[in-house]
Amino acid sequence: MSKLPNIGTSIFTVMSKMAVEYNAINLSQGFPNFPVDERLTDIVAQLAKENVHQYLPMAGYTPLLSKIAALVEKSYGRIIQPESEILVTAGATEGIFASIQALVQMNDEVIILDPSYDCYEAPVLLSNAIPVRVALNDDYTPNWTRIEKACSSKTKMIIINNPHNPTGKILTQTDFEALEKLLLKFPNIVLLSDEVYEYITFEKKHLSAHTRTNLLNRCIMVSSFGKTFHVTGWKVGYLIAPEYLMTEIKKVHQFLVFSVNSISQVAISNYLDFVSVDEIGGFYQKKRDYFRELLQTSRFELMPSEGTYFQVASYAAISNENDVDFCKRLIIEHGVAAIPISTFYADRKDLHLIRFCFAKDNATLEEAAQKLCAI
Repeated sequence: MSKLPNIGTSIFTVMSKMAVEYNAINLSQGFPNFPVDERLTDIVAQLAKENVHQYLPMAGYTPLLSKIAALVEKSYGRIIQPESEILVTAGATEGIFASIQALVQMNDEVIILDPSYDCYEAPVLLSNAIPVRVALNDDYTPNWTRIEKACSSKTKMIIINNPHNPTGKILTQTDFEALEKLLLKFPNIVLLSDEVYEYITFEKKHLSAHTRTNLLNRCIMVSSFGKTFHVTGWKVGYLIAPEYLMTEIKKVHQFLVFSVNSISQVAISNYLDFVSVDEIGGFYQKKRDYFRELLQTSRFELMPSEGTYFQVASYAAISNENDVDFCKRLIIEHGVAAIPISTFYADRKDLHLIRFCFAKDNATLEEAAQKLCAI
């Protein structure tokens, strides 16, 4: 008997598999196809010959924990304790899974804002808890009245994703003020803030939960070196949480993976000595602007992209078919893979929108745009 009877193969796996089968350009899954910084690969090459291949401490490589604390202080002005408030995880997904498994009990409710990334619901269900899916407005702003109505004495956690995947939307000062008011009314709710794209923002500055003093004692922050440094396959993320929450999360983490692979942790720790995260937003903004420019003559309507490396587009002027079928046909007939936005909703709400990933080299974007503009 399945523990997850209603969860099938991820849409990302489906579309990437189809992209391979039909030799299509894969703008579906969110990973870069350009080279990693040579400074980082040089570090890895050197470390391969050194004694860094055995288990590291369960919570993370000690120098890396200190450098994460320094990065957070530099980025957000927040002082955190490396030994008790940081956990290096096997990607952000493992961090999210461990957090939910540790803190959510049977019959608790967890608020998930749709469209939502697909790794949130499964650990809630595996905790024998209840995911409560609440749709964002059609412009992807949070409807705080609707969110508050969904909260009750059973609500244990609210998950936010900022910058937001799949839409690229960024939360505002007003959003955080509304969230803080809501949490005042429900003092038992814990906030899980997924901010893996925190350094990939454009005209609007990313406003992090790290900067909200009223939230810090009940918030788990989720970050990703994989996203920040274009090494998604390394699967290295980290959590930051107050000690009373982190103690519980570490209990799950130690039996889930115990510790994250050693060479990646040491390499990232060394890399942080000279890399600047301040350059990342500008790098991806050029990618976003170039991709949007390439699609100017297409029949797609491009939605705002405030952060992440995703571009949402409407195909309403092209077809009336549902977004899953359109994406399949896009692969088969036109040779480009994208992700249908309806799959991020519990009710499969279909607004005729799809998501492209523009974290690709220029040649790939140009080839994809040529195909898309011919539709």
